[in-house]
Amino acid sequence: MKTLLEVVEQNDGMIAFRTGIDLAKQPELIPELTIRIAFCMMTRLWGGNETTVLALIRSLALADLSLSTNRKEMIKLMDDNSASLADAVRKTVKAMERSGNGKTYPSFITPPKNMS
Repeated sequence: MKTLLEVVEQNDGMIAFRTGIDLAKQPELIPELTIRIAFCMMTRLWGGNETTVLALIRSLALADLSLSTNRKEMIKLMDDNSASLADAVRKTVKAMERSGNGKTYPSFITPPKNMS
């Protein structure tokens, strides 16, 4: 197991970031990780802490955008990339449902314990 990203608040209130990967050396991992993270968020994030996890992810994104030298360009890039990924996810889910390998639950319904 490797740590993708660990965000820790230290005793002095400082925030520390740790990772077990080096994306500068392996930038090709970014698209693959993005797809795997999206799939995990869509299927496995049912442990009861979804609200906190998603809020912290959004907080990290907002902090990053607040420091961006060209915020509008970064937002546009994120919008374009997330729209493409959302389209691919929707098509994959529909194909899985058609083949009988997937079932979709509305956001307000927790699936049975034996399903994700």
